[in-house]
Amino acid sequence: MVQKKISLVLGSGGARGYAHIGVIEELEKHGYEITSVSGSSMGALVGGLYACGKLQQYKEWVLGLDLLDVAGLLDFSLGKTGLIQGNKVFEAIGKIVGSVMIEDLPIAFTAVATDVIKKKEVWIQEGSLLDAIRASIAIPTVFTPKQIGGRHLVDGGILNPLPIAPTLSDNTDMTIAVKLNAQIDKVYRIDIPAQEQEKESGMQELFSDLIEKAEALIAREPGGTFDEMSMFDIVGRTIDTMQDALSDCKSAGYSPDMVIGIPKDACGFYEFNKAWEMIEMGRLIAREHLEEKEKHGQG
Repeated sequence: MVQKKISLVLGSGGARGYAHIGVIEELEKHGYEITSVSGSSMGALVGGLYACGKLQQYKEWVLGLDLLDVAGLLDFSLGKTGLIQGNKVFEAIGKIVGSVMIEDLPIAFTAVATDVIKKKEVWIQEGSLLDAIRASIAIPTVFTPKQIGGRHLVDGGILNPLPIAPTLSDNTDMTIAVKLNAQIDKVYRIDIPAQEQEKESGMQELFSDLIEKAEALIAREPGGTFDEMSMFDIVGRTIDTMQDALSDCKSAGYSPDMVIGIPKDACGFYEFNKAWEMIEMGRLIAREHLEEKEKHGQG
C-alpha cells in the first residue's frame, strides 16, 4: 500500500475518547501517516499525546492504574468553578508530556477550547501543549477552567465536538474524523479478559462511592433530589445531548473523506474505568472502515 498522509480529527465524548487510541494504532498499522491532528476535549488529550510521541506511554499508564491510583488522582474541591481541580491528574500527565511547546511538535496540532466569557471557540496552535490540553478538557462544573492569556477556557466540545475546520488548509491526502457520538445500530462485542473485567468492576464501585461523596459536598435546594440519576449522570447526558445536536451542525459544511463512528452508547460519558474496552473498540471499528476502503481499491 502507498502510504497516505492524513489529517486526523478527534472528537469529544468523555470516556469514549479512549477509542481514539485504538483508531490511531490501526491507522498506523494500515500504513497511514498522520501529519496533522485537531481535537476537542479527550480528542485533544489523545491527539496531543500522539503529536509529542507519548501516546504509548500514556496508554500503558492508563491501563496500569489500580484502584488506589485512581482514588489518589481525584482532588475534589469546594471551589465555585468546578468539583475537581484536576491538579493531580495533570501532574501525572505532565510527567508524561513534559515541557513541550505546540509549535515545536513534529506534526501540526490544534486543541479546541471554549472561551466561556466571550462565548467563542478558540483554536490553540501555539504555547504550552499541556496547558492547551488542560483547557480543552475542562468539562464545565467538573474541572475548573484553565486561564490562558486572560481567557477562561473550558471544554472544546461545548461549541465544537468534532473540529474539522482547523484541518481545512492542511496539505494532506485525506481527512479522517473520529466521531464519538455516532448513532450506530450494530452491536460491537469486545472480549474483555477476566483481569480487565475485575478491574473495571472495582473501579466502577470506586467511582460510584466518590460520586456520592462529591454530591454530598454540593448544596441542594430544599427538598431537591437527583432521584435515580446522579449529578454526574445528568451533566454527562446533558453534554452528550448537546454534542449530538452540534456535531451535525458544525460538520455540515465540511466533509471529511472518512468518518469513523464510535457508538454513542458504547459507554457512559464518565465511565473512565472502561479504558481497555474502548481502546479495543476503536481498533475494531477503525479496522472495519479501513478494510472496506481497501476492498474497494481506495486504500
